[in-house]
Amino acid sequence: MLKRFKTILQPAEAEIIEKKSRFIATVRPVKSEEEAQAFIEEMRKKYWDATHNVFAYQVGERNQIQRFSDDGEPSGTAGLPVLNVLKGDDLKNTAIVVTRYFGGTLLGTGGLVRAYGRCAKEGVLAAQIVEKVLYCVFNVVTDYSRLGKIQYEILQMGNVIQDTIYTDEITFVVLVESGDEEMFIKKITEISNAQAQIKQVKYVYGLWINDQLTIEDINEEE
Repeated sequence: MLKRFKTILQPAEAEIIEKKSRFIATVRPVKSEEEAQAFIEEMRKKYWDATHNVFAYQVGERNQIQRFSDDGEPSGTAGLPVLNVLKGDDLKNTAIVVTRYFGGTLLGTGGLVRAYGRCAKEGVLAAQIVEKVLYCVFNVVTDYSRLGKIQYEILQMGNVIQDTIYTDEITFVVLVESGDEEMFIKKITEISNAQAQIKQVKYVYGLWINDQLTIEDINEEE
């Protein structure tokens, strides 16, 4: 699992007009090549009367699946510029279809490259680029006498307290960035004199949007 990666937040569309040709970028998060292909087919059906439905996508932790199509445009003028937008921002698990309705004026190879690339970029901006961070979820159980000290140290280490459960004891639900697990366990054990119970629960991806943390379970990414 990647500790950090960039992708898009949501499906989106963007449109530009270039010398009377209409370009529509549709951008969608995808989890597999099959999902990307289904999305492309969906767009072909939606824009069945378009002159071209150009696509590009990259899928996988190492972007190991990369595909693009010029869909009848001159070779290298359409699909590759769209793929280059994904590669330039290192966007994983993302697919783009750029639909063109020909306006009657030829753009030339350079004009096509610029138009397809610009439209794809506008679509990505509308979809919002986000960074997902891999967190390990811990439950830290302690008595009330150590509440303040443990809470302070958790936050001082830069971790996130997702929840605090008050019963006869205190349970902190803590998000620790992947790679910092051993350091976290060592520090909590040390400051609690080995009295706190520390349980590693699972891994999740988290992303910050407008200072709010959204959590996604790993199985949602697979």
